[in-house]
Amino acid sequence: MIAAGFELTFCVDSNYRCGTICDIVRFASHATLICNFPLKLADGCMPAKYTKSPRVTIQQVASEAGVDRSTVSRVYNQPDLLRSETVAKVKAVARKLGYSPNSAARALRTGRNENIALIVPDLTNPFMPPIALAVQKAAAKLGYCVFIGNADEDPSHEEDLLLRFSDQVAGAILVSPRSDQSVIRELARNTPLVLINRDVAGVPRVLIDAGQGMAEAVLHLSSIGHRKIAYVSGPSQSWANEQRRSAVERAAKEHNVKLEIAHAGMASFSAGVEIVEDLLALGASACIAFDDILAQGICYGLTKRDIEIPRDYSVIGCDDITGLPMLSTVSSPSATAGRKAVEMLIYSLKSNLEPNTRMVLETDFVLRDTVGEPNIV
Repeated sequence: MIAAGFELTFCVDSNYRCGTICDIVRFASHATLICNFPLKLADGCMPAKYTKSPRVTIQQVASEAGVDRSTVSRVYNQPDLLRSETVAKVKAVARKLGYSPNSAARALRTGRNENIALIVPDLTNPFMPPIALAVQKAAAKLGYCVFIGNADEDPSHEEDLLLRFSDQVAGAILVSPRSDQSVIRELARNTPLVLINRDVAGVPRVLIDAGQGMAEAVLHLSSIGHRKIAYVSGPSQSWANEQRRSAVERAAKEHNVKLEIAHAGMASFSAGVEIVEDLLALGASACIAFDDILAQGICYGLTKRDIEIPRDYSVIGCDDITGLPMLSTVSSPSATAGRKAVEMLIYSLKSNLEPNTRMVLETDFVLRDTVGEPNIV
């Protein structure tokens, strides 16, 4: 990779006996040099050389755009303080001149990086991409870049990733962290943190409260005649799993519905398929799964056994992902959680945010095609 502003000069004599065969692909901010193979220099030829052209400065951009240096700086650091027309105009001039902010120099000058980390337990879980996308968009609007780390459902990986990122980021967002509370508090003492879907006192957090939606799901099942249901539990280290199971237990008790617990362990499609035999052995007429991935696996496993949904068995998921649009589920404002977490983190970096700040987002039951009256013989 060659930074913008470099001019490449190749030595090739009139008979094309020396030099380098290459292609140069130019982009807005950099050029990529793809060398197919080098050729040996012929006698008397000078080696290939490059010369570095002067770097475009912030003052040049300001002069060309007719604004102050401080305005150019705000375009890249605090664009929310400027009119959108001003931001667009300055960026257009910057692109024309080939200017790019010197983030390394700015970090040395200000003592802080304009990057944040996003660490998730499993990036392949469809619940995570909407959060990641919302975090990236919200961070970009505030002038920050996002580094994403996948902890692979391993608490030790969460700590390792955060330590690796610590010198490169101003703060971090941990989504559904699996680490012990004591570890999370220790990490928060060293790096500004905001949690999503983990309720740890003393650490700012954004929580998606599935309790309301889960209670509504149990109420609906009870209202159409289900008297025995099952909750399919997810990861044992998941705060969300504990919260969802507790909500189902409270609602089942309130509506006089017998509840059984089936432990799937992992929140995966295959775990959903494998738990079906245990579910059927419980004698329940419906189940509420920890998330939509488990619910999808359960639906597939039931169908493979020629059990028709919802005539013979009702299934409810949680998180409202788009993979199975006919699935009854509990909504999840995951994108909102990602956006609010970024706003909370950036505010904490620039002001004194109360460490015990706690934002709760509500959920609702979404009735679709996988829930029906129990097939009582």
